[in-house]
Amino acid sequence: MADTKNRRPLTSRDTGWARAITRRLAASGIAPNQISAASVGFAAFAGICFAAVAWTEGGARIAALIGGGLFVQMRLLCNLFDGMVAVEAGQGGPTGPFWNEVPDRAADILILVGVGIGSGLAWLGWAAAAVAVLVAYLRAFGGAMGQDADYRGPMAKQHRMAIVTVAAVAGAALVNWTNIAPVLQLALWVVVLGGCVTAFRRATVICATLVQSD
Repeated sequence: MADTKNRRPLTSRDTGWARAITRRLAASGIAPNQISAASVGFAAFAGICFAAVAWTEGGARIAALIGGGLFVQMRLLCNLFDGMVAVEAGQGGPTGPFWNEVPDRAADILILVGVGIGSGLAWLGWAAAAVAVLVAYLRAFGGAMGQDADYRGPMAKQHRMAIVTVAAVAGAALVNWTNIAPVLQLALWVVVLGGCVTAFRRATVICATLVQSD
C-alpha cells in the first residue's frame, strides 16, 4: 500500500470532480507513472509556448501566453491525478516514488527556462529553475533523513506555477499595450527570491531537527 504520510496537502483531492476523474482514469487502465510522464510533456509544451513569446507578436503572442498558462495547469492536473490514481485508486507501484519526484524537476526546468527565454533573460529562467530544484531537493533531503516532508513556502511548486500562470494571463492582457518582457521577468524574480526564502526556511528546519535529535 502506498505511504500517504508525507503527501503534499491538497484540498482539491477532496472535491467531487477530482474523485470522478480519478475513477475514470483508474478504469481506463492508465498507470500513475504514465500520468507523471505526461506532466513532462505538458511542461515541455508550456516551455515552448513561453519561449515563443520572444519571436511572436500580436495575436500569436497572446496565443503563446495563453497556451503556456494552460499547459502549466495541465501539468499541475497530472501532478494531482498521478497521486490520486496511485493512492486513492490503489494502483501505485514500486517505481512510484521515482515517477513522483523526477518528472517534477524536469517540468520545473522546462517551464521556467521557457519563461526566461520568452522574457529575453534566459539566465534568469535558469536561475529560477536552479532555485526550484534546490527547494525540492531540501524537501527530499529532509525526508531521506527521516524527517516529515516539508512543503512550506512561500515558493513551493504550486506557488511557482501560480506565479507563472498569473504572468501569462497578465502578459496576454497587456500584449497590445506594452512590452510584456518585464512582466515575465518580474515573475521569475519573484520565483527566485521567494525560492531563496523557502530554501532558507526548509534548511533551517532540517538543521534544527538534526540538532534536537542529536
